[in-house]
Amino acid sequence: MPVSTRLILAIHNHQPVGNFDHVIRHACEKAYFPLLDLLEEFPEIAVVLHNSGSLIDWLMKHEPGYIERLAAFVDNGQIELLGGPYFEPILAAIPRRDRVGQTASYKKFLERRFDAPVRGAWIPERVWEQSFAADLIDAGIEYILLDDAHFRAAGIRNEELHGYYFTEDAGRKLCLFPGSERLRYLLPYADPHEIIEHCRQVAEKHPGAVLTFGDDGEKFGVWPGSWDHVYTNGWMRRFFTALREQSSWLKVTTMDETVRNVSPLGRTYLPDGSYREMMEWALPAERQVQYHDAMNGYRQHHDWPQLGSFVRAGFWRNFLVKYPETNEMYTRMLGVSQRLAEYEELYGDKEHVADLRAARADLYRAQCNCPYWHGAFGGLYLPHLRNAVYSHLIAADHKLDQIAGKSHPWVEVSIDDYNCDSKFEISLKSDKLKAFLAPAQGGQMYELDVTAVRHNLLSTLNRRFEPYHHKIRQCASSAHVTEHGGGVDPNGGVSFKQAGLDQKLQYDQWARKSLVDHFLQPGLAVESFASGEGTVGDFAQGAYKAIVRRSDSHVEAVMTRDGHVGPHHATVRKIIAMNESCPGEIQIRYELSNLPLNLPLHFGVEFNFAGLAGSAPDRYLYDAAGRSIGTLDSTHSLPAGKSMGLVDEWLGIDVNLDTTMPAEFWIMPVQTVSQSEGGFELVHQSTSVVPHWEFFAPADGCWSVDLKLSIDTSVAHARALHEENARRPVSMSLTV
Repeated sequence: MPVSTRLILAIHNHQPVGNFDHVIRHACEKAYFPLLDLLEEFPEIAVVLHNSGSLIDWLMKHEPGYIERLAAFVDNGQIELLGGPYFEPILAAIPRRDRVGQTASYKKFLERRFDAPVRGAWIPERVWEQSFAADLIDAGIEYILLDDAHFRAAGIRNEELHGYYFTEDAGRKLCLFPGSERLRYLLPYADPHEIIEHCRQVAEKHPGAVLTFGDDGEKFGVWPGSWDHVYTNGWMRRFFTALREQSSWLKVTTMDETVRNVSPLGRTYLPDGSYREMMEWALPAERQVQYHDAMNGYRQHHDWPQLGSFVRAGFWRNFLVKYPETNEMYTRMLGVSQRLAEYEELYGDKEHVADLRAARADLYRAQCNCPYWHGAFGGLYLPHLRNAVYSHLIAADHKLDQIAGKSHPWVEVSIDDYNCDSKFEISLKSDKLKAFLAPAQGGQMYELDVTAVRHNLLSTLNRRFEPYHHKIRQCASSAHVTEHGGGVDPNGGVSFKQAGLDQKLQYDQWARKSLVDHFLQPGLAVESFASGEGTVGDFAQGAYKAIVRRSDSHVEAVMTRDGHVGPHHATVRKIIAMNESCPGEIQIRYELSNLPLNLPLHFGVEFNFAGLAGSAPDRYLYDAAGRSIGTLDSTHSLPAGKSMGLVDEWLGIDVNLDTTMPAEFWIMPVQTVSQSEGGFELVHQSTSVVPHWEFFAPADGCWSVDLKLSIDTSVAHARALHEENARRPVSMSLTV
């Protein structure tokens, strides 16, 4: 058996920006720390380790001992550190300047902190496009790891994947390692001797082979059931022991050592792609079902081993189409990135260098990939991860406002294609609020940023069909309910974090945003509306004509639509305004005209408020008398009144909605049923509030109402001042 057979074990540890501390601590205890403990017992086992910058930042603050231990492993050469873009963005989802900037800054940070060269990079979610080669080279990277599926799609056969290749851009070379899908499925699920036998078979056929494994570190202790298997039952120890016993022919090594001592197998140019599952998840949901059905049939074909490498599913960037909420974050991020680049050009050599650097740090954090996609993993359905993206975008944008010297208070209005849909949107801004309106999409308000608490109240998510909903329906009836209210399907091992999830599956017919205009059936009940029933107009999603008006102290958008109420014509005109004298308020006026006479009419305006926890006792609703009426995930039909509100004491925000015309208020939760690695779960996405009025049109066919949306963050402001004072050093004077 040749001594030169190499095995590279590349481990990727990542925690997204905004994740809960207890989740990260759990990962530390179950995966990150135990790996270092075992490596101390097996000093001959080398590991290539990538910790994302967001995780490293957390560890430096909360677990500095881990950093010190890691530094010792790096110093003795047992661990090679991989770099990559600092906060783990999908490279396809950020501008080129940020790809280079994130990757170069993380390389510089790691080299400075660990006093060792960083030559390689982990590519987030292995999403690859050939144009990235130049960006990585410009950032100082020499080699990367991708999946072997990328190479097979380029026409490279399985037997030609036992090494590494290089690609080039304008003559500059980047080395490419193919991570083995076979090893990815063997570790840690197969017996260690089966893994050794796989390596032995490769070594016998391909002398001098290099086998590369690359996958998530969380699968070794954090994924459901993995802690017992990997550590309690000793799989990892047995695996390392087996590697030690085979060291006469199987060398466990690093990417750096391999590049220095082994020649590349040749040159290649890889097509755009990611790992197989990611490309399936990027397909539209219905097409994903069709793809799975087709693949189940084709895999039985005798030519499948030859043809399978050329069958590909979707393309990562289509997550921006599949989920409009992803596109909203993405395009908002692009706007902040562009504005920051312009300000760096204007102010980069002046007194604002530190402020620009801080804004860039916020921008980079907002580019963390997890909330931008969804599959078995991906955090789009997790509100706290979406909130983190917006929090850092709002913070970066606010820093740029300060650099621009905007005095307080101020208001402004602008028009642009903010969400890249080839239509114009309107932005109304004050020093306290930033609202984005989409005239072409029902005249809806699709983003509402509250600067003081760095929160987007419209970081909502629609309920939509996902392919795994079929499994929920099939398994829910047979799931055994646990003491925690969830269940497990006895046949498929599917975990249900709550009982009755199949009854919660519902799909929205319009975007769950604000200023969504509804003509409704007279006498409609809240339960029917919550189920998507009873609408009789075409205003919720129809296009509005828009103009903007401005003065030094007042800005407004005027949007008008001629539409239908059942068989009848009607006109809705809504005016959304901000005034310098009350920058924490949005004034809204609805003017309905051309209404049909002598017919009962029912009109409502839907608002959604997101990022406020649904069932926490310190997040609650209150009525016109200021009385608490329940948590934010409760359902209500309030009698006619002129106001209601929502409070989030943790954020320090009070949202109040007033109306000049007494309205009944419907209040209902918007909750999604989604999957994660831990199972299926119900997630509170937003609280929907619908003031609505039933009336007959006056003789002139006109009706109007004024609304006021007030955002009070005085509690958050007072808390911030208190914390700032607590951090300020106490000065003392001694008199002798």
